[in-house]
Amino acid sequence: MCGIVGLIGLENVTEGLVNGLSHLEYRGYDSAGVYVDTPGAASFTVKTKGRINDLRQEIEKTGDVTGFRGIGHTRWATHGKPKTENAHPHTSYNGRFVLVHNGVIENFKEIKDEYIKDEWLQGETDTEMVVHLVAKIAEEENLSAKEAFKKALTIVDGSYAFALADKEEPEVLYVAKNKSPLLVATGEDFNGVCSDALALIELTNKFVEIKDKEMVTVTKAGITIEDLAGQAQEREAIEFSITANDLALGTYEHYMLKEIEEQPAVMRNILANYVNEQDEVVVDPAIVEAVTEADRIYIIACGTSWHAGLVGKNMLEKLAGIPTEVHLASEFGYNTPLLSEKPLFIYISQSGETADSRQVLVKTNELGYPALTVTNVAGSTLSREANYTMLLHAGPEIAVASTKAYTAQIAVLSILANAVGMQKGITAAQNFNLKNELSLVANQMDSFLNSDHHLQTIVHDMLLEARNAFYIGRGNDYCVSLEAALKLKEISYIQCEGFASGELKHGTIALIEENTPVFALITAAHTNLQTRSNVQEVESRGAKTCIISMEGLEQEHDALVLPHVHELYAPLISVLPTQLIAYYATLERGLDVDKPRNLAKSVTVE
Repeated sequence: MCGIVGLIGLENVTEGLVNGLSHLEYRGYDSAGVYVDTPGAASFTVKTKGRINDLRQEIEKTGDVTGFRGIGHTRWATHGKPKTENAHPHTSYNGRFVLVHNGVIENFKEIKDEYIKDEWLQGETDTEMVVHLVAKIAEEENLSAKEAFKKALTIVDGSYAFALADKEEPEVLYVAKNKSPLLVATGEDFNGVCSDALALIELTNKFVEIKDKEMVTVTKAGITIEDLAGQAQEREAIEFSITANDLALGTYEHYMLKEIEEQPAVMRNILANYVNEQDEVVVDPAIVEAVTEADRIYIIACGTSWHAGLVGKNMLEKLAGIPTEVHLASEFGYNTPLLSEKPLFIYISQSGETADSRQVLVKTNELGYPALTVTNVAGSTLSREANYTMLLHAGPEIAVASTKAYTAQIAVLSILANAVGMQKGITAAQNFNLKNELSLVANQMDSFLNSDHHLQTIVHDMLLEARNAFYIGRGNDYCVSLEAALKLKEISYIQCEGFASGELKHGTIALIEENTPVFALITAAHTNLQTRSNVQEVESRGAKTCIISMEGLEQEHDALVLPHVHELYAPLISVLPTQLIAYYATLERGLDVDKPRNLAKSVTVE
């Protein structure tokens, strides 16, 4: 959540800041702002409620907003309503310091009560307390900006990524992080800072990772990293493989549609990275050994990644023969169950920065339990702090509603399960030709996405005026129903729930009214007739139904028949129409497909 961009050394940083912020729009935000200055010249602070386009308009109104140094920010409201006064950057009471911040300051009330005067406050944010705190320390203790900032960091509790500008030192930026993502960008004759490499990838592909409780001094000439005790830290830059072309929409109207249609290519890319020329599944032997030695796997995830974990559980138990539990990260950290003797933890996160998952990882690391992160982002926090990482190789996912990361997570979990099962001599794994089956999935995805599936018509008939809707299924179809319901409600704002179809009669069927939309997923022969019976139950109570079945199980009046794949991989096919249903429903309602209200792509606060 939120985004930070800082630049120093360019002839004019303003356009780079605004472009960088536009690349971070996917993270979710409700206001934006920039601070720009030049040694010996004017400084500018421009901020506004709304989108980056609104910020551009405010900058144009302001006039010639140019400068050698600058920081920019997109804010997702935590403390204080979305309004200009609460937008970042924030300026200290004496006008000397300007600060942007991602994260949550847990002791902001204590800081306010002990250090801050009410008349200094312009808004209601926790961040504003910090910029005033730095100014107060510098002023009362006669400290440099660096020393005052460092002392403030020892007082602050919580998660943060800070970028601080001191107007008395116009050729320096100070940055620091704890629990929130932050990278330093290095370029020719300039340097910068960002919360995601996507922000500055058009300017450089070289980035330096910053660890928790570190502070960095950034100038045009270079960067200096040190811990809060003042010890210098040496770290090489990492070259990121993404390019500006990866961020381009091309001929697509929305990133979500682009990413839906990229899924066949993602499956092939995963195969290219995890299967060798001899058609053997190749996973780091240390990962296979660690998983093989575990007596139970605990999958920790949130939202869509949690839904992928539910499907992955089935694969790990069937192919690897290891009991697997799937837990919501936000619950597990505060209600930890009784653990087995030799647990292994798998953390699933598209961004690798999910705060709820990280707080669990910190605890399991303290207990000495092995951890594997499955993520789309190399070098992310969860990747760095876990023992092992398996990458999704899905490419940047920009739309808030995750699509290709979900299917990539399932595919990578299947590769892990197969590799472990082969190592253990599990018959199901030995009889499962992963390369052939996943290659078939990629081809069948192409086939479906290129077919005349009439989904826009189905959506118009069933959802245009809908207040609520349901997805139902059994087994893996139930797991996909949960993800399908999440997609529909998060971008179209139709209240939608996914249910195990057999549970309808145990209470939920009371919600069925005339024309209530009910989508049923049927991809398994052994639950086919049972789910169809549940469809009849809701139809007899007035529901408007849509059956999505797999080839070989179809009946005459099924609305959509999916091309056949192996039963374990059925979720990779059955989720496609549900993603498109959510997409078309959102278009029908005239809403923003890629940036739904109140949501963020990378959830970096608990």
